[in-house]
Amino acid sequence: MDNASKNIVAEVVENRRLVKALAKNDFKTKFAGSYLGVTWAFVQPVVTVFLYWFVFDLALGARASIRGELPLPYVLWLVAGIVPWFFFSDCVSAGTSVLSEYNYLVKKVVFHVDILPVVKVFSSIFVHVFFVAFTEILFLCFGYPPDFYVLQALYYSLGVLILSLGVTYFTSAVSVLFPDVRQIVNIALQVGVWATPIMWNINDMKEKIPGPVLTILKLNPLYYVVTGYREAFIDKVWFWEHPGMTAYFWAATAVVCLIGGSVFRRLKTHFADVL
Repeated sequence: MDNASKNIVAEVVENRRLVKALAKNDFKTKFAGSYLGVTWAFVQPVVTVFLYWFVFDLALGARASIRGELPLPYVLWLVAGIVPWFFFSDCVSAGTSVLSEYNYLVKKVVFHVDILPVVKVFSSIFVHVFFVAFTEILFLCFGYPPDFYVLQALYYSLGVLILSLGVTYFTSAVSVLFPDVRQIVNIALQVGVWATPIMWNINDMKEKIPGPVLTILKLNPLYYVVTGYREAFIDKVWFWEHPGMTAYFWAATAVVCLIGGSVFRRLKTHFADVL
């Protein structure tokens, strides 16, 4: 860990109570003024899940399986993969514009700007916890009760959280000087939901997609997380059974965090002047 990343971690730990308070307030104010309030934070993703389920399962006849053998309701396979993507997408999309949103705090000399990206990521945790519970209840309704393997959702959620922080530190800092980054991030997230993959099974496409392309798709760190969620809820595989993929994910995440932290600290002195 370089000095920039160490400084950021130290400031977050030192101001952890402020981070918690700002995260709770950010979550509450996100939908302030609407009649249903924070309920919209949960309604929109649920509607998205069932829309995808209707299109791919009922309309196109997509099928899923457990370990490639037993039939499985497609909605279970879908929700197990899309929940971590919702978490990542919400963290990055909201975190990219966090410095502009809180520009009045950025301009305060005594305020620790480094904690703002953490505030946005932690604000997204509330919805993520709901959807992990929603996933467990949905599996239970279909006759798949939770077991010890499901506890791995905590591990994979931690992985998404740390990866999101690294990306958010980078995009939030760069977007201050280059506002177009926000649009690029939105497009990247739209592409990412299909390239991860989430709605389609990469194992069923081996004969249709060239080997090098499949390799590139698997190099996406979120592929590890999405696959891990499905192995926790469906296939019942422990994360340490893939030592190579696990080592790669954490190495890639460490690189992303180092780059994000370094860029943030270098551009930090320009934030107050630009905003």
